[in-house]
Amino acid sequence: MQLRDTNISKLSETTYDALIIGGGINGAVSAAALSGKGVKTALIDQGDFAGLTSQESSNLAWGGIKYMETFEYGLVRKLCNSRNHLIRNYPSTVKEIRFFTTVPRGFRFPPLFIWLGAWLYWLMGNCFTKRPRYLTRKTIRSEEPAVNIENAAGGVEYSDAYLHDNDARFVFGFIRSALTAGCIAANYVEAVQSERTRDGTWVTKARNRLTGDEFEIRSKSLINAAGPLADDYNRTVRQETQHRLLLSKGIHLIVKRITKKPRVLTFFSSDGRLFFIIPMGVRTCIGTTDTRVDHPTKEVTEGDRDFVLHNVNALLDLDKPIEKKDIIAERCGVRPLVIKANTGASADADRMQLSRKHVIETGQQEKHITIFGGKLTDCLNVGNKICNIIEGMGIQVPFPDYKWYGEPDQATKSRFFHLARLADLDGYTSPESCENLSTRLWRRYGATAFTLLELIQENHDQAEVLIKGTEYIRCELREAARREMVTKLEDFLRRRSKIALIERPEIIKNAPGLKEACELLFGDQADEKIAEYFSDTHVV
Repeated sequence: MQLRDTNISKLSETTYDALIIGGGINGAVSAAALSGKGVKTALIDQGDFAGLTSQESSNLAWGGIKYMETFEYGLVRKLCNSRNHLIRNYPSTVKEIRFFTTVPRGFRFPPLFIWLGAWLYWLMGNCFTKRPRYLTRKTIRSEEPAVNIENAAGGVEYSDAYLHDNDARFVFGFIRSALTAGCIAANYVEAVQSERTRDGTWVTKARNRLTGDEFEIRSKSLINAAGPLADDYNRTVRQETQHRLLLSKGIHLIVKRITKKPRVLTFFSSDGRLFFIIPMGVRTCIGTTDTRVDHPTKEVTEGDRDFVLHNVNALLDLDKPIEKKDIIAERCGVRPLVIKANTGASADADRMQLSRKHVIETGQQEKHITIFGGKLTDCLNVGNKICNIIEGMGIQVPFPDYKWYGEPDQATKSRFFHLARLADLDGYTSPESCENLSTRLWRRYGATAFTLLELIQENHDQAEVLIKGTEYIRCELREAARREMVTKLEDFLRRRSKIALIERPEIIKNAPGLKEACELLFGDQADEKIAEYFSDTHVV
């Protein structure tokens, strides 16, 4: 927590060019882009980074094939190009994956029509991925025996992309890039109120949620990247906007791996929306729901579980149905859907047709920016747009042409893997891992993987898995304690890693090495942090 404490002490020491409220994907890319281009930037989040919507996605980076049905071809092409851009710039993290889609009899479109649509989708994405393929019932049965073809008319296979690690880890990669570039960021710091003074400076009253201490942050501009809370914060700063948010809750259930093939099984659920069965390493993620809500919520209801389980059991042909006792973990978040501020009740009826596009509203005179909506796929565009808007406000952007995103270059990557071979790093790969240690460290840490390699060379114990049943090794815990602002045990188990998504709480609690892992993360507060986490998860 030393980095967080240091950053909090710095937040009130100077006037920043930009203060970002919210550390989800929109706030994270804004911070990475601005700080990378030399803009003096600060970021705060009332919870942990990626602690709301950005940790509850389907872990997909996709071009929005479903928006073709509403004729939003411009948006689809834009999202396809954004997906391609992510794959090019994050080849270790964002990977192409096949979507194996089954179309039921009597569906509003026949399989042949959807197949033609998949070809158009492929063309709109500049033929960047593998070509679509038509699936007969026989092909579906032979290639995916788990799929129930009793009511199937046929199917289509096409490509999009997925995040190899979890979405929250992807978001934190941008936070880490921002920190490296000089951004002063801190989690668990709440923006209580922001006011603009006569000289045009924004003064934000902030509160450290762990200690209760209050202080002020001064900035030339204010960026509202609060995700589903964006409307709420605008009301506190008396900013009227032309758009507002409609919130739709989606949940996913995580169970044991259903199929070993690395593809997404796609269906149309009983409410007509896309329903996914997504590979997640040794687990499978299934969902999602679409429920109108008025406030961001973390509650998964019995109705939510019943909906997902009913659909997955109807769509698959398993030896025995998946039951509630088979659920290992749950994901629950809200989609912030953008609508015009004066839109009436009709938007609620049409919410499943609303796209996940982002809208950025600017108060030029007040130097206030609100980022509405958005999705992981389009995040790099958001970062670039924010830089252009800030520059348009008269705030200097010292290095406008700097490329602020992407993995290190191929020469750096080749050097790391060469040194890893010389050190026989992959000889330390744990049985729990689905990939070599060198590949995993490079994907998660980029150039910082050199430091981890050196630690392992100095002491081979640094390559030991601490929390049994996971793949996280001792030096990764040291890195998380030093540079990743892990403030609560949930921050590490749920967001810096995905341990809490693939293991039940009682398994984690009894895992050998948990105590040592927490001592590395929290020092003499280890017992307190363990008790806090398992109290919150109701494990005694």
